[in-house]
Amino acid sequence: MTSFVIDSSVTMAWCFEDETTEYTESVLSDLSEGVGALVPAIWPYEVTNVLIVAERRKRIAQNKVIQFVKELQSFDITVDPQNSARIFRDVMTVAQMHRLTAYDAAYLELAIREGLPIATLDGNLRRAAVSAGVQFHNA
Repeated sequence: MTSFVIDSSVTMAWCFEDETTEYTESVLSDLSEGVGALVPAIWPYEVTNVLIVAERRKRIAQNKVIQFVKELQSFDITVDPQNSARIFRDVMTVAQMHRLTAYDAAYLELAIREGLPIATLDGNLRRAAVSAGVQFHNA
């Protein structure tokens, strides 16, 4: 059962020890215990991009990238099948209303639409979530 929306800032903190916090570890624990998460269609692209850039900069080895992706795929994370009409209409409206990037607005719009709490480390997204009345996962 899906119980929260997760963004890439929390996801990528699991990959890099210097970015891990108690909060990110508690979210990871929930996923490890079978709690489901929902992500917008942008999430796999964001995660992949961070991994590619980190590998190019020699921050992470290729075998660690492969291991991390396998771990992510073992969790109950569902990608929302957004269509372009929803993005142009709803995500754009949320971005404009809360002065977010389209990427961050995709997470917030999904949390609002599904009535789910959100897991994020992003300050702008956290402020917008508060403004929109969206709860935080494990807060």
